[in-house]
Amino acid sequence: MMPRKGRKHNQILTPDVLSNLPDNVIDVILVRLPCKDAVRTSILSKKWRYHWCRLTELTLDESHWPTEEDCRDPTIKFSKIIYQFFTLHEGPITKFTLNLVDLGSTPEIDNFIYFLSRNGIQHLVLHFAWDMECKLPSSLFMCSQLRHLDLHGCSLHPPSVFTGFDRLTSLELREVTISSEFLKSLISHCPLLQQLVLNMLNVYEMFNIIEINAPMLRSFDFSGYISSICLKNAPLLVKVSLTCYDNVEDLDFAKSFESCSALEHLLLDLSYTEIFDEEAYEAPTRLSSDFNCVKRFYLPDIMLVDSYKLSLALCWIRSFPYLEYLEIEVYNIFGGGTGESLELKRLSDMTFNHLREVKLQFGTRGMSQMQLIKLLLANSPVLVRMLINTRYLDDGTPDTRLKIFPEISNFLRASPKVEVVYKNSIS
Repeated sequence: MMPRKGRKHNQILTPDVLSNLPDNVIDVILVRLPCKDAVRTSILSKKWRYHWCRLTELTLDESHWPTEEDCRDPTIKFSKIIYQFFTLHEGPITKFTLNLVDLGSTPEIDNFIYFLSRNGIQHLVLHFAWDMECKLPSSLFMCSQLRHLDLHGCSLHPPSVFTGFDRLTSLELREVTISSEFLKSLISHCPLLQQLVLNMLNVYEMFNIIEINAPMLRSFDFSGYISSICLKNAPLLVKVSLTCYDNVEDLDFAKSFESCSALEHLLLDLSYTEIFDEEAYEAPTRLSSDFNCVKRFYLPDIMLVDSYKLSLALCWIRSFPYLEYLEIEVYNIFGGGTGESLELKRLSDMTFNHLREVKLQFGTRGMSQMQLIKLLLANSPVLVRMLINTRYLDDGTPDTRLKIFPEISNFLRASPKVEVVYKNSIS
């Protein structure tokens, strides 16, 4: 039987799908791959061979140093990788991430930073091991196109001619050695700055004061040793997170944030602060001025025993009359909080007229915890939802829960619509 004429055509191989992909599709694929794998695609076909050389986003991390020997002495391998970029890469590099946190030493990066500064870098992430403290070259300050700068474990020493990053919108500094004078100057010379993250945990570099002049700033996250913060000019600031590792008795919150007329979200973490002589300090009943703009307040790791920290926390709550969301994580040690808190009783005369949602998490069960629940339910007329994390509220036995839940259910509720939700998990 003779084969049909069309059968011969069916035996012709179909064109190579990978080779015929449009350039923009290849670009999307390569950007989503780790840098190491993107380079490996050069073996797929002639079209793919040098396509990775036009990537605008590159990442170098620990995956490029797979052995312990590589990690101990990364310089040789790093030099080879950088040489490939110098010789083969074409066009701009708009985003570059270098993560060498797990390496035993820091290779020389001066020439590479200079290379990036001349190739349109906009998003730069440099993470080094905190104990290596890599000194960044002056060419970093030549990156005039920068919009996002994220530094970890390095030191900054600007040249005298540096006048700022006039396009920078996001700045993150973690474990960075920098003088308070230059930090103040850097922030004020980034006129478009919207996000600022400062993690200053090196006690030897403790700042007495941080002055922030950033008219476009919307988010500020600080953790570290500080005695005073001055938000001199931040009218658009909406979200603030403060984790203090030093005494807070001298921190004048009202004065520090008096220019923040748009502040809505606030986190204050006092769990790392130490006050050695609490009797010498007396927290005010409320701040010198109310913050009517604050809608969400998060207070992690607070103890309900009568203390300066608790008094200070309640002072802030009293000063946020338009508060809508309150989240508190209570942490008690050595049996603290087994009795009722006098400080909480002083809050009982306050009505939370705008509070709509409360989230509570407890470290132990005690009378003060139940007192807090009772107080919030009785004084929140528009409360819609109270979430109580019960993971550590009881010992997990059905008998204990049967004692707790009815007690809370019988508390007076100012809001007829409030729903009390019990959750048994960490998050």
